[in-house]
Amino acid sequence: MTTIQQPVVLTTASIEASDEEVVDANVSVVDAMHRELLESPEISPVALRSYYVDFYLTQSLEGGFAQYVFTSVDRVESDTLIREGMAAMGATAHLGLFNRTAEAFDALSEEDAERYLDGGLDEDGEAPDGVRRMEELDGDFEELLESENITALNAAWLRGQEGLLVLDEAELAAHIARLVALIPDLAERQAKADAAALEDAPDFEIIIRELCGISGYALVRITMGDPNYLHDGVKTVAWHFSTDHGDFLMIEEDDEAFMIDPQTREIVAVVEFEDADGEMVDA
Repeated sequence: MTTIQQPVVLTTASIEASDEEVVDANVSVVDAMHRELLESPEISPVALRSYYVDFYLTQSLEGGFAQYVFTSVDRVESDTLIREGMAAMGATAHLGLFNRTAEAFDALSEEDAERYLDGGLDEDGEAPDGVRRMEELDGDFEELLESENITALNAAWLRGQEGLLVLDEAELAAHIARLVALIPDLAERQAKADAAALEDAPDFEIIIRELCGISGYALVRITMGDPNYLHDGVKTVAWHFSTDHGDFLMIEEDDEAFMIDPQTREIVAVVEFEDADGEMVDA
């Protein structure tokens, strides 16, 4: 991948819009790049820092610092990007509060941290001093928003970037495609992403993907679950899905699952559940 620092990219629809829309546009662009498997070194460092500052703001508004901790995949990385972003955009008061809050949370005992993340104060309004301090800092955050508008600072920082690219939707898609074409290990990244997605997939999706693999058809999307489908006169759950060879449905029966053509009722593929661990084999 090229080592040239990538520019911030905003959309033509957002550049003259509100501060919130400018920041949201950057978030959408970074999300689109992540979906296409671009990694942090391949994305504008300014865009990433803006993205994480807004992530912190959004999570804190929803549930305080606890919500931010809950939703952060890697606080070492996100804390660093947030600090650097706040410093660069001039959000000095928010930076100071973020540092105090992070320090206070990291100083909590394991028990107090759990209590804070679970809601903090008990029914009588009692809590250990550390937990009470975290609640106070959450209150300070909401007050600070009234005197230091971090979204306005974020938007101004994005708009003022040297080399800023302003693209329409088609140009944005082409720009991301060019960056993706430079990824040297794209196939490896895609395989890892597919494996990770499959680990998190519900059982019915895993079965459908297995059936599609047996049939040689490519899954396009799973469209719906029908709890009232009649199979051999018995009501059962059927999952409808589309492939590059048309629409099919999947039903489970005892220790087997079937891929069925809904028009002809022909069974296209079958898998058997081999053992209690849910391993599947071709029938």
